Amino acid sequence: MKDFKKTSVCKGETPDECLESLIELVKEYFSEKEISDIRRAYAIASSAHNGQKRLSGEPYIMHPLSVAAILASLGMDSASIIAAILHDTVEDTKLTNEEVKKEFGETIAELVEGVTKIGKVPLQTKEEQQAENIRKMLLAMSRDIRVIIIKLADRLHNMRTLMFKPENRRREIALETIEIYAPIAHRLGIRAIKEELEDLSISYLDPVAYKDIEDSLERQSKSRNEFLAEIKTRIEERIKSVVSGAQVSGRIKSVHGIYRKMYMQNKNFDQIYDIYAVRIIVDTVIDCYNCLGVIHDMFKPIPGRFKDYISTPKPNMYQSLHTTVLGKEGIPFEVQIRTWEMHHTAEYGIAAHWKYKLGINGTAKFEERLAWIRQLLENQSDNEDVEDIVSTIKSDLVPEEVFVFTPKGDVFSLPSGATVIDFAYAIHSAVGNKMVGAKVDGKIVSLDYQVKTGEIIEILTSSAQGKGPSRDWLSIVKTSQARSKIRQWFKRECRDENIAEGKAQVEREFRRNFIRFSEAEYHEFIGKVAEKQHCKDEDDFYAAIGYGGISLIRLMPKIKEEYGKMSKAEQPALTITPPKKKTKSNEGIIVEGIDNCLVKFSRCCNPLPGDEIIGFITRGHGVSIHTRKCPNVPADLSKSGEPERWVKAYWDNDIKEDFKCTLQLYCLNRIGMLADVSSLLAGMRIMINDISTRNTKDGRTSIYVTVSVNGVEHLNSLVAKLSKIDGVLSIERSGV
Repeated sequence: MKDFKKTSVCKGETPDECLESLIELVKEYFSEKEISDIRRAYAIASSAHNGQKRLSGEPYIMHPLSVAAILASLGMDSASIIAAILHDTVEDTKLTNEEVKKEFGETIAELVEGVTKIGKVPLQTKEEQQAENIRKMLLAMSRDIRVIIIKLADRLHNMRTLMFKPENRRREIALETIEIYAPIAHRLGIRAIKEELEDLSISYLDPVAYKDIEDSLERQSKSRNEFLAEIKTRIEERIKSVVSGAQVSGRIKSVHGIYRKMYMQNKNFDQIYDIYAVRIIVDTVIDCYNCLGVIHDMFKPIPGRFKDYISTPKPNMYQSLHTTVLGKEGIPFEVQIRTWEMHHTAEYGIAAHWKYKLGINGTAKFEERLAWIRQLLENQSDNEDVEDIVSTIKSDLVPEEVFVFTPKGDVFSLPSGATVIDFAYAIHSAVGNKMVGAKVDGKIVSLDYQVKTGEIIEILTSSAQGKGPSRDWLSIVKTSQARSKIRQWFKRECRDENIAEGKAQVEREFRRNFIRFSEAEYHEFIGKVAEKQHCKDEDDFYAAIGYGGISLIRLMPKIKEEYGKMSKAEQPALTITPPKKKTKSNEGIIVEGIDNCLVKFSRCCNPLPGDEIIGFITRGHGVSIHTRKCPNVPADLSKSGEPERWVKAYWDNDIKEDFKCTLQLYCLNRIGMLADVSSLLAGMRIMINDISTRNTKDGRTSIYVTVSVNGVEHLNSLVAKLSKIDGVLSIERSGV
């Protein structure tokens, strides 16, 4: 088998040399006309990109040629190669799609259009941009799968040359690659692209860990090669008497594969069983199982490490036998056993449809492998929040799967972490809607039970009138399919209830955030919000919130921002209850107009001495003190609905007690970071009331620490010292 990383590189220092190396790759299986069309596409693209350069300084045409070389190494057809050469012309040059269609036909023009980005569509946020890009990509994929294969090759070459981008863009692109593009490559079964995308992403997202793993592999390179050579020889000697023509080879687990187990499962390098692997390729399925028997006879298998993906293929149609055994001196290694046809599918995935000309014989499997794309598209609601779209697609693309069975023996594949509710909806929406319970291996389990590979699951249903899913299920299910079906049921069956529920949620959130309108202003404001959410009217907006199509919690920041703009535009002079007299309270607070009042400090902003503050007269709980910048304090107090309840408040000049304050430290994810923060606070003799950490989506860490300080000046001094800790990127005070 040729090395994909070597064969997929466009060789040559000039564009013409690169073209010739591309022709060399495809001349064995392309006709003279196809090669002529490739040369013509190159001439057109080279002319269109004339004068354009990449950040590396090389001519821009080298990029599309490199993308074409990657596709040629996968064995893609001539239409894909030509579309790759032309894929940036319509977006970045004066060449139009109509001209491409005239020169090369409708198929190639549609491929080029499908690969073109959506950048010209005006969208408000990066999240919306990403969601729309993904939607467009999936839609193009459902029409012609070659679009995404070209897109993956394009992303792979961009990742190979990512070092020329600014650091912040490198991290953004690497994160998107590992969350979206690598999982898509996995679902399409293109292992070579998937593993290289993952390794390149980790090298930018966590360069220290990447280098550490590389160094560990390098230190063991000599002993590793000797070990694999010896194992290979021993296996070949034993197998040739049982199976003729078997090919045995050794390999090392990808850096990303090792990284996941070291840093996500908290394992040492020496604790990873399948760093070493031996692959055995044979002619028939019977030979696979015969080889497995030989391997288990030669070496001691590790319990729980055998997987039969031949009888139960993965959703991307991957098939192989996997077993982990102990070799010489107790060194564990993985053995993969498969046929040549399985091997082609494992290496090239969906691209094998073109490379090995499966054509008519492979049509059923080909269509089966594309079914998940259409399922993803069907599960996206028109009103769904953009962040929900991105997160559900990411969860549906996640590489880890579990395989579970119905009592009749039917196999279902679900993402890791899926519940029995997800399983019910995977069977049929009617089963999910009528579900009342579940049995796993004959035992009743709770509805939030997460299924595991090999379990037999029986869904208990009820035909009682009015039976349906619970709203609580939306927070339990893992798959977008289940979530979409639950929302559809509520949307269809409970419109009046949804409207009432949605309206109650809106009114509750408005009260909580001190958003006040007259009745006419309220309807006008809600009407504008509903229009922005693509709802026909208020009732549609309320209904969408009620059945979960719109997340009000995620929408509230935009609503508060819009309300703030309205209030600011109409804001007169600040109106506060006239002072009567100043009275000192037990908490070091002076409240105008109230004598001997009970004072409590609001948790939403945690005021400190030195902050500008204001008081709110509560019902039965004294005066609640907020900072003037608190998000719960209206910009225009006169329009707050109850302006008379807002009163002026001041700090007393003689305050001796300490106050709690929460800080969020956004940091690099490195060993010892939490210890450094704790040591600094201890050295300053600052009381730590609470401390916790959370890993962020971009591979970094947020440290939340609640400390006791005597005022804003003390806090500013603390923040200045914390900022000097190596790896602390930013510090924010909670609620301000």
